[in-house]
Amino acid sequence: MLLRIDSLIKLSIALIITFLFTGCFSTSSYKYSNYNIFKKDRSSIHVPEEKIKNSKAMHRATMRPYKVFGKWYYPTLAKVGDTHEGISSWYGPNFHAKPTSNGEIYNMYKATAAHKTLPMNTMLKVENLENGKSTIVRVNDRGPFVGTRIIDLSNKAARDIDMVAKGTAMVRITVLGFHAKIAQTKEEKEEVASVGKYYLQVGAFSKYAGAKITQNKFKMILDSRYDVIIKKGIVNNKDINRVWISGFRSEEEIRDFKEKNSLAGAMVIAE
Repeated sequence: MLLRIDSLIKLSIALIITFLFTGCFSTSSYKYSNYNIFKKDRSSIHVPEEKIKNSKAMHRATMRPYKVFGKWYYPTLAKVGDTHEGISSWYGPNFHAKPTSNGEIYNMYKATAAHKTLPMNTMLKVENLENGKSTIVRVNDRGPFVGTRIIDLSNKAARDIDMVAKGTAMVRITVLGFHAKIAQTKEEKEEVASVGKYYLQVGAFSKYAGAKITQNKFKMILDSRYDVIIKKGIVNNKDINRVWISGFRSEEEIRDFKEKNSLAGAMVIAE
């Protein structure tokens, strides 16, 4: 049975709308030919220059855990020199001139990137391991939320490392600095960008001796990157000695630690 003409028109419109709104969440990257379709119209959109957003309020908001497609992400600390390898994609036309996760306006012609957990305004060197080309970008957005991809580059950055046509590439990213600056001084190179401090409470005792026994027990079984401390306090006018494990980099890490060590009843403390 033949489709009616008006049904065909509706179907065509639906397909066009679906295509236009496929972006950072798509399972496929923009190919070079796709970019050409948008170039004439999208490049005429004016994106005003604006100051980089780097306030404490912005960082507090963008470093909170968040959930996308049923999965939780835990923005975490980083230090200059950290490296990661994985797949990079790029995004452009459908997001040009729209707000990014930190409140800036996305400009596909600027060297920026989206990352799921690094602090906003982290400066990164991105090396295309397939051709040896590299570029430097600033994180101002969250993503990509597709498969195992580790970074989403702006169109400009993707062109710098010659991956626009292919859509994706295997890359190495290296942290160069924070607050939109490449680390130069000794202090800047030793800076650690952190979301705060996380602890796992594994005991609470009215007597210090009881807390000390628990502290020693955990010190014997934990590896060197964790420490066990006793936090003294008062509850209902009575002394209390809490035993906390410290050294966690993120809430995700601390929850994984609880599961692996059968500490379901332990309490997560964030400061």
